[in-house]
Amino acid sequence: MSGPSESLDTTPKRRQSALALAPRKRPRHSDRFSHVGRHFGRTIHAMLSVTALVENGLVREVELAEGGEDDLTRYSAEERREHIIFRKLVALVPELTSATATGDYLDTVASIQHGMDGAHADDTKGLKEPMIDWITPMGGQLNPAIKRNKKAERGFQHDVTGALLCPVELNWDNDEVKVGLRIGELTVAADSWPRFMYRDNAYDPENPWKGLLRGKLLVTAFKHIFTSPTSVDDGSRATRAGNARIHGMTSVTPGSIAYVATQVRFALSSAEVFSRSDTAMNSAGFYDVLLELLTDEEDKEEIDALFAWWNRQVFPNSSAVQARVPTATSALARIRAARCATQ
Repeated sequence: MSGPSESLDTTPKRRQSALALAPRKRPRHSDRFSHVGRHFGRTIHAMLSVTALVENGLVREVELAEGGEDDLTRYSAEERREHIIFRKLVALVPELTSATATGDYLDTVASIQHGMDGAHADDTKGLKEPMIDWITPMGGQLNPAIKRNKKAERGFQHDVTGALLCPVELNWDNDEVKVGLRIGELTVAADSWPRFMYRDNAYDPENPWKGLLRGKLLVTAFKHIFTSPTSVDDGSRATRAGNARIHGMTSVTPGSIAYVATQVRFALSSAEVFSRSDTAMNSAGFYDVLLELLTDEEDKEEIDALFAWWNRQVFPNSSAVQARVPTATSALARIRAARCATQ
């Protein structure tokens, strides 16, 4: 990718990390770039400063061009992660490179940020009420009841939401643990996975990957956000196009899974507002740690298996899924069988 013109100031200076939440403001926005921002935040990275991402990325592109090779190893691990995200944004908005060269990019960047923040707020609000329906036993009720439009009764204050949010390394049935979490004596670290993230809420300390990110609530929330709320009850039929279809999304991404897990965690909590300074929930830290895990090459085998599982759950009709499992009597199946026989 070509860098910006030589007018760009490349003087070394302390850069703001893009992988930090952007300040709240109400910028002007373009429908198109805001639209891109909504998808970018849901699927690539939800909690960063687009301005810092673009400015840092363009400076690095100049540095790489001057070095004559595309070698990111000269940068720190965080800078490499940030630059990969920058390039994914440029793939969605190629105009960023030319606009930045002329200095005419601030409105574009503000629109992307506006879209990201708007989608996050919409999804947080959209999950608030149906979450109560999803955790209520079929044909039963919660005891005590939880108001669908209130948050104060959730979190560790309620036995059901508390059990789902309880870190897997702790025992919610232990009264000391329960009280400690409720009064804040026990704090929850960003890398302490809540029980709802596991299939059937069951955690195996000997095999922590087993069932991880395969919880029913996660799949339900993903469908609600990406394939439309109506697809939650009937996965084969949605009454209107969802966000995935609008953007041509046919497979999950690390960012989309981390995003949904963060949204579910917040919806179950008693926090009323998603705050950047919320040290109790530390949603930003939780999201970052989870996204880092889902992009870790050392866990590639487990991650690939996880993504394949997810695609079968939420995109069963996509060509990517169908290609993995050919019909037993199809020509493709026979071709693969013949290949295996000769190897």
